[in-house]
Amino acid sequence: MSAQTPDRPSEQILDLPEQVQVRREKRARLEEAGQPAYPVAVARTHALHDVREQWADLEAGEETQDVVSVAGRVVFVRNTGKLCFATLQEGFSPSRPGTRLQVMLSLAEVGADRLADWKADVDLGDHVSVTGRVVCSRRGELSVMAGEWSMASKALRPMPNLHSELSEETRVRQRHADLVVREEARDLLRTRAAITRSIRETLHGLDYLEVETPVLQLVHGGATARPFGTHLNAFGIDMTLRIALELYLKRAMVGGAERVYEMGRIFRNEGIDSSHSAEFTMLEAYVAWGDQRTVADLVQRLVLDCADLLGRRQVTHVDAEGTEHTIDLDGEWRWLGVYPGLSERVGREITPRTPVAELQALADEHEVEHDAAWPADKLVMELFGELVEPTLIQPTFVCDYPPAAQPLARPHRSDPDLIEAWDLVIGGMERGTGFSELIDPVIQRERLTAQSLAAAAGDAEAMQLDEDFLAALEFGAPPMGGLGLGIDRLVMLFTGVGIRETILFPLLKPEQ
Repeated sequence: MSAQTPDRPSEQILDLPEQVQVRREKRARLEEAGQPAYPVAVARTHALHDVREQWADLEAGEETQDVVSVAGRVVFVRNTGKLCFATLQEGFSPSRPGTRLQVMLSLAEVGADRLADWKADVDLGDHVSVTGRVVCSRRGELSVMAGEWSMASKALRPMPNLHSELSEETRVRQRHADLVVREEARDLLRTRAAITRSIRETLHGLDYLEVETPVLQLVHGGATARPFGTHLNAFGIDMTLRIALELYLKRAMVGGAERVYEMGRIFRNEGIDSSHSAEFTMLEAYVAWGDQRTVADLVQRLVLDCADLLGRRQVTHVDAEGTEHTIDLDGEWRWLGVYPGLSERVGREITPRTPVAELQALADEHEVEHDAAWPADKLVMELFGELVEPTLIQPTFVCDYPPAAQPLARPHRSDPDLIEAWDLVIGGMERGTGFSELIDPVIQRERLTAQSLAAAAGDAEAMQLDEDFLAALEFGAPPMGGLGLGIDRLVMLFTGVGIRETILFPLLKPEQ
């Protein structure tokens, strides 16, 4: 297709918004004049950031004979008679936020024709290259006084107004535009990158091996969650997208890897809200000869290392009622048992032996929705999640769960009615989980068989019986501790935004 050929039938172009039509006409005019609207390369000797650093000492009205070529996106333009002003913005990186720099075009410097071309052809959002002397305007603004300019990339769609507040819906649906116009969006992306980099650096320093495991799986397991189904044409078999990283990482541990981790996307075909996404990023790590306390220490170090990289161990949290709290990551990370925590909240003792009927009455009393078929374990977890968890603002390891909570966790060494597992709750929300991992293949088979029976009975979240995993476990695994840390929720902790904001391109319901 030639540069002059429209990418859709001409009759459909007429249906485009007026600004898009005008910009398409400008593109066509540039091409017809032999001035590429999208050249392969343009003049660029300095980044905008470099100009600001190198000539930072220029005073108002001072001019140099230093000629530079800069390029960037036009985010502001003011065209007057003989002098035009524009602000260019360059791309951002981990160390640079997206620097802006003023360029000036005067009749005396660029000539009448090119000044007229600028006024006629350049719109907000275009990328341009400007070559000229470095000067400081009379108002003290560091600038490049253009001697010549060229189009680098013609924007066919207009930018959002820089001074208007974009709705969250617009931000997440048009993330490309959001990143251009909002410094906060760029900062958030860089913060997320810093967090993932910190986690990898910490684990690397502790001699953890990063591995990759299959996204497409024959059997879904490692968590209780509803999977996404798909079909592999090459083998003619149905498969699922992974709901956890656990089972393959444990195979690596069986094979002799003593410390492994993976940070990757997992997929759960469940509800979507301010703290849940169907597609999200999880860190899982496993350490031989460790237990739930070992990995609790590790996850605390991971979070604190992220905090130190970001320069703050105290973060602000606003709860559902709009009350502002200061979370002190530098303080004590409390351990709280599920049953003692629930007992304290409801003002009566709740134990693993509390009858189902009493728990159902408690749920009714506190208006907690429940199913009449739920066993006591499930009711206790639901009551704790509704009544206690939202009140845990400071870092808390919620521990001593009933066995139904985690089918892959080891029975508690001192109480057979409990398991050795914790959830890390900060700001009223679960951020991570950890276990003394179950390595007894006989007990593991019993639990997975119970899960598969539940799945056969219609429980879409129950795990399936994974014979390959059990065969690996029967080969012999060392005692180990394992953790899972939600990366998106960790970013939420440090930024105070919802999960859709933390994911660069979140899954969204199509617009009508």
